Amino acid sequence: MIDEDFEARVAPYRCELLVHCYRMLGAVHEAEDLVRETMLRARRARERAAERGREGGAERGRKSTARAGRPDERAELYGIATRACLAALEGRSRRRLPSGLCGPSDDPHAPLAPSLDVPWLQPFPDALLGGPEERDARRGSLRLALVAAMQALPPEQRAVLILRDVLGYPAEEVAALLGTSPAAVEGALRRARADLADVSAAEDAVAGSGDDAAGALMDRYVRAFEDADVPGVVALLTEDAVLEMPPIRLWYSGRDACGRFLERLFAMRGTDWRLVRTAANAQPAVAAYHRDDDGEDYVLHTLQVFTVRPGGVARNVVFQDARVFAAFELSPVLAEVR
Repeated sequence: MIDEDFEARVAPYRCELLVHCYRMLGAVHEAEDLVRETMLRARRARERAAERGREGGAERGRKSTARAGRPDERAELYGIATRACLAALEGRSRRRLPSGLCGPSDDPHAPLAPSLDVPWLQPFPDALLGGPEERDARRGSLRLALVAAMQALPPEQRAVLILRDVLGYPAEEVAALLGTSPAAVEGALRRARADLADVSAAEDAVAGSGDDAAGALMDRYVRAFEDADVPGVVALLTEDAVLEMPPIRLWYSGRDACGRFLERLFAMRGTDWRLVRTAANAQPAVAAYHRDDDGEDYVLHTLQVFTVRPGGVARNVVFQDARVFAAFELSPVLAEVR
């Protein structure tokens, strides 16, 4: 059968296509759906090409198949995936974090009402990035703040920025993938770069999930949190630290505000917690478990993704979403307690 090795050939691209679709869509489960759709469309395109070859004669069909773009198969897959993402984004509200919706709160006791009508940005599990080399290659363009800023761009600008600056495709190739002109691609790229200039510069100082200093700081954070030591946690924050908690619109800015909310959290959920280290968007993260009302188990509360800068923890985005928990394969109950 012609092209029967299709799956083996495209398998190496699945991981990077998943990252690409996530950057475009801001949600892991949607990105996984689009990667499956991309592979299906690519296979069908190969089958149609093979069928046309058979209609023109077996020998000519083999030659046609050999010329069908296999050296550019990666670019073909990116083109299919990008067009599928643009179609999925048509008419849809962009995914956000709370800090992109409203100003910070100064009330640590404000109602914690979830806004389920908002399409919230989701984190990306580092476990899906592949090996260390793949993680290193992609971590700079996967920071949570940068992905959030990308969501503010019009979808076409988002696609151009990713294809040109992140993946390194030349303008002519991007134009061919998107069905536009190189001049239009360069214009969209200039606008996208200008809109993201401040965020991109700030992200240069963010520590990665494998950074030794960030790891040591996170060890201290985990110990302080598990000890319910609010002053100890606050001491590890930068002066302008941000705490936000999708799907709740509420968010806080500054050490004092974050500390007051943490006091509220311990008053609500108790002071017996266990934090399990993980990584998301190439940044340090923890799965937070608290002792349940019966005092028997530690139950999953949130996934927390940290932005660590030289001065400490600058941002903590706290996710409480079943789809996020599923993407990170988090157990609802902690199996073993240290």
